[in-house]
Amino acid sequence: MKTVLVAGSLHYDIMIETDHLPGIDETAVGTRWYPKFGGKGGNQAVSAVRQGGRARMVGAVGGDASGGFLRAALQAGGVDDRFVTTSDVASGMSVALMLPNGDYAATIVSGANLTIDPRDLAQDDLWAGVGLLVLQNEIAEPANIAAATEARRRGIRTVLNAAPYRALSADFVRLVDVLVVNAVEAQMMGTDQVASLADAAAAAKKLADRFECVIVTAGARGLAAFCDDDREILIPAEPVKVVSSHGAGDAFIGALAASLAAGSDVATACQAGSSAAARHVSGAGDPL
Repeated sequence: MKTVLVAGSLHYDIMIETDHLPGIDETAVGTRWYPKFGGKGGNQAVSAVRQGGRARMVGAVGGDASGGFLRAALQAGGVDDRFVTTSDVASGMSVALMLPNGDYAATIVSGANLTIDPRDLAQDDLWAGVGLLVLQNEIAEPANIAAATEARRRGIRTVLNAAPYRALSADFVRLVDVLVVNAVEAQMMGTDQVASLADAAAAAKKLADRFECVIVTAGARGLAAFCDDDREILIPAEPVKVVSSHGAGDAFIGALAASLAAGSDVATACQAGSSAAARHVSGAGDPL
């Protein structure tokens, strides 16, 4: 079985449950808070293992209690953390406000995640047995480019979950084999509004002018993909009662990556990701 290599972020998440998001100058009152393992990179690596895959993490944490928490969570999740370094900079963290309907808003502070040394991504041991590279936009682009360059040199596909949105350099775009974005990120990358599954398909096709294969997820509407062989893939979302949407995208990416690393085609991998996301938002899967 090939390993999914995730180069990405690790965050100590503080989750706050509240009945509304505060406005400017407002102090809102929450009902509950708790700490949680997070960061898109870490969540996606753990998700890949939960879907039956193997995952290796390359990233950075601080030498603080949060860093110890994050390492322990990776290890408990079955992720190989040998290539997670310890920085003098504090661990990354986030604060997420959760609404009763499952929606949320979050702010991240990258901290140690921005200290990943691009030179570390060329180590041969890091790539042993790797079948797929997964990246996000929560670490610095030079580190992403270094990882994707190594993957291309070694004949390994790169999946970029371009979240949160930021402009991508032409050098980076050329190294991405599969782009995954949600409806908001697709629009920020230049597509029309995504309000339906047909809109998601149109957005994927438009972005496929720049990327070999594009997957646009549209929440409760489902997902659409368009690849360079002119294949259009449409997968309606599975109808479930939403408990929380927090982490659903990471559940999707982890399952997608595990399936691709196992040799599945894009359509099969998308279906695996869609099913994992549905289980996650319904509360049936382990939390991320």
